[in-house]
Amino acid sequence: MPRGGLTERRLLAQRRTVACVAMRGGWSGAALLGRALRPPAARRGFAATLVRSSYDVRNVEITPPEQRKVTFDTHALVQDLEAHGFGKEQAETILRTLVTLSNVSLDTVYKDMVTQTQQEITLKQIMAHLDSIRKDMVILEKSEFANLRAENEKMKIELDQVKQQLLNETGKIQTDSKLDINLERSRVTDMFTDQERKLMEVTTEFHKKDASTNSVISEISNKIDTEIASLKTLMESNKLDTIRYLADCSDLPM
Repeated sequence: MPRGGLTERRLLAQRRTVACVAMRGGWSGAALLGRALRPPAARRGFAATLVRSSYDVRNVEITPPEQRKVTFDTHALVQDLEAHGFGKEQAETILRTLVTLSNVSLDTVYKDMVTQTQQEITLKQIMAHLDSIRKDMVILEKSEFANLRAENEKMKIELDQVKQQLLNETGKIQTDSKLDINLERSRVTDMFTDQERKLMEVTTEFHKKDASTNSVISEISNKIDTEIASLKTLMESNKLDTIRYLADCSDLPM
């Protein structure tokens, strides 16, 4: 038989299968079967579902494909297909296609499933990982605590050093201030003493000059008194002489 005739017969059988499944199970089953029967080139636009990454993913086979049981009566389906005009070979092909679709669906479901043993192993691995993380956290906490303590000790030492420096600087400033105050006090005292000494000298000089002046005044006053007394004596003498002269003149004959 030519290759073109065989291809047309296969396409016709696939279309009849889709029509039969649509009559029995609705358009959803027919659409699924139609997608499965499409050539690979017709399905290139669909992206394959990525397997979700999980903790320590392992390929776990729940039930081998050869040991899986289908969920429908295959013999009854073959008889029903033959009753609707399909040949035995076509009916078996459709059956194998449905079984393949079922296995594909189960494989898709089984990708996210694990056995209880594998679940326990994964749980133990997770718990071990959590214990390791907990230990790391404890170690990190201790390390951080030790670092904080070291930093606190370092800061305490630095603060003590700064405090000591401040005390030293304060003491130095106080000492310098006291020294300056004492020097200034000594300078003021010396200046006051010098001024007082000068004042005493001036006072003494004034008293000396005053005494000298009083002495001179007294001497002059005494001289004046002496001169006055001499003048009085002279005037009295002259007065007596005058009186005598006048008396002598009156005794002369006219």
